[in-house]
Amino acid sequence: MKGLKQSLATTFTKLFNAILQPINVLYFFFLFGCGLATGVILSSNLKSVSCNLLASQFSVSAAPTETVPLATLPAFKLPRIGLKEHLKVPDVKHDMDEKELLWRASMTPRIREYPFDRVPKVAFMFLTKGPVLMAPLWEKFFQGHEGMYSIYVHSSPSYNESKPESPVFHGRRIPSKDVQWGSTNIIEAERRLLANALLDISNQRFVLLSESCIPIFDFSTVYTHLMNSTKNHVESYVLNGPVGNGRYDPRMRPVIKIEQWRKGSQWFEMDRDLAIDVVSDQKYFPLFQKHCKRKCYADEHYLPTFVSMKHPERNSNRSLTWVDWSRGGAHPAKFSRTRVTVELLERMRSGSKCMYNGNSTSTCFLFARKLCPDALDRLLRFAPKVMHFNS
Repeated sequence: MKGLKQSLATTFTKLFNAILQPINVLYFFFLFGCGLATGVILSSNLKSVSCNLLASQFSVSAAPTETVPLATLPAFKLPRIGLKEHLKVPDVKHDMDEKELLWRASMTPRIREYPFDRVPKVAFMFLTKGPVLMAPLWEKFFQGHEGMYSIYVHSSPSYNESKPESPVFHGRRIPSKDVQWGSTNIIEAERRLLANALLDISNQRFVLLSESCIPIFDFSTVYTHLMNSTKNHVESYVLNGPVGNGRYDPRMRPVIKIEQWRKGSQWFEMDRDLAIDVVSDQKYFPLFQKHCKRKCYADEHYLPTFVSMKHPERNSNRSLTWVDWSRGGAHPAKFSRTRVTVELLERMRSGSKCMYNGNSTSTCFLFARKLCPDALDRLLRFAPKVMHFNS
């Protein structure tokens, strides 16, 4: 009985499979036909769209285009990088180190004629411990002469400008270092001032001043005197004895000999050519750094010796800054309020005789020191009448 049931089940399964196979074949052909029909319809539609797009593009390209005149187009200019941009003066707060600064300042054009119009300027360089004490007087001196001068201040790095800074000196402090009186780092500070001033191609004359210096003539007189001068003004002379030739160190031979040793005032005035020579000097100044120490006082000997050796024919051998050494000692006399009189100022202005461009003159000094801060009120009162400020 059990065998009969199994035989019937097997027979039924075979019969079902025989019926199902034709149905699968028909289903396959149905799906294939649907896919083929769908492909034909899509292909036809895509061709139609493509033809329409081509026709549209052809019609657009075939249509006449309107020409826009070039004059109506907005002007587009590239930023100019010309000579003016190349000569742009860097801010006094630059971040060049000492070697970079001196190298940059030593550059000079070989062609003397300038290819642009310029107003030659005087660089007023102040070597100070702190503020410029006579700033209000200098304000009156510079007033109305913008574009004809530049100002540079080398003060102690520790000076924090606790007092309000005079407008004309605002932002004119150069990167500085500590300076000790009698040390060669005073010369380093002077070279630093010269180098910063040389970055402005319009600076033609360079004057070193202190915080206690004052002008004793009006700006126009000073400017004309300096610009027309054919000489530099570095005091240089031979002085025998312990404070002159006695300061010479024989180890400087053979580059600097005793007969070439000179003494003079620290406060100089020079033209651009000499200023470039000073900042470029790598022969004589290193000898002073190495051998002029303790009681040698490089500020009284380096420039007088250097200029006498290198450019004696271009030097007047005198300073333009009046000082009073009549009392003797290591420092000149100071002038407080009660000592500043009209007679004193007139003596500073015309109490001497010297040579200027080959002619005798009584205008030997343009600046004076040492004036005390308490004398400022009197100087401001005397300036219009005696020194002809704002005249």
